[in-house]
Amino acid sequence: MAEAIWQRVAAEAAAFAARMARPATLGLVGGSDDEAAASYARQIERQFARRGLGVAAHTSDGPHLVGLVAELSAEQTIDGILLLTPLPPGADPRRAALAIDPDKDVDGQHPASLGRLGQRRGQFAPATALGGLRLLEHYQVPLRGRRVTVVGRSPVVGLPLALLLLDQDATVSICHSRTADLAAVTREAEVLCVAVGRPAMIGPEHVQPGAVVLDFGTHPLPEGGMQGDVQTARVAEVAAAITPVPGGTGPTTVAVLAEQTLRAALARHGPSGGA
Repeated sequence: MAEAIWQRVAAEAAAFAARMARPATLGLVGGSDDEAAASYARQIERQFARRGLGVAAHTSDGPHLVGLVAELSAEQTIDGILLLTPLPPGADPRRAALAIDPDKDVDGQHPASLGRLGQRRGQFAPATALGGLRLLEHYQVPLRGRRVTVVGRSPVVGLPLALLLLDQDATVSICHSRTADLAAVTREAEVLCVAVGRPAMIGPEHVQPGAVVLDFGTHPLPEGGMQGDVQTARVAEVAAAITPVPGGTGPTTVAVLAEQTLRAALARHGPSGGA
């Protein structure tokens, strides 16, 4: 499914680069020592380069990060902006997000982006959440009228995913780590989306037999490899379908991020190349 997105992106990115004499470019802003963020940045740079998109990677200490984001928002050769989290010490997350030009907010980090999404006129949704919806659509998982439960309420995945699912006419419940008798709630779901940020929290006792399960968790294991929020092997015995970790929702996130970066570039410069 991610490859299908990449094929479309590569063709459109080549046409954009030929017309504009530069690639559609993502401004990537980081500065913390978090290895997961660094790994994500490397993946973005590698995948974007393979498909003809550019990445302008910048690092900053906390006090100067807002100024850097504002500069990238004003820079004409930058089409999208992504803040890598966690932010470096001393950075104000709210001010940093507000410094992003909403027209370049390709990962839905500006508060206005979430507000637009809630009003069903969103321009850019967080790439991870939208990638999850794309997976369900690609595999023709029915959503209209179905009971869908989202475990997790973060503005990065859980909340925007719930809004996207509502827009598909699903009947959506949101729960979290403090939900009383969580398993009783999640067992009602025909589609279960888990983005709670706790490794292996969801087991087979949480899943209705025949349900479809999306796992957005990514937790490095001491012995190497990755663990999701779901006990994949055990849950797979009762679920009709489940996303693996790694290799499930992760690849779709980067592909959707590239797609939205290109869309932002085209929106700013138009099909004829005018600014």
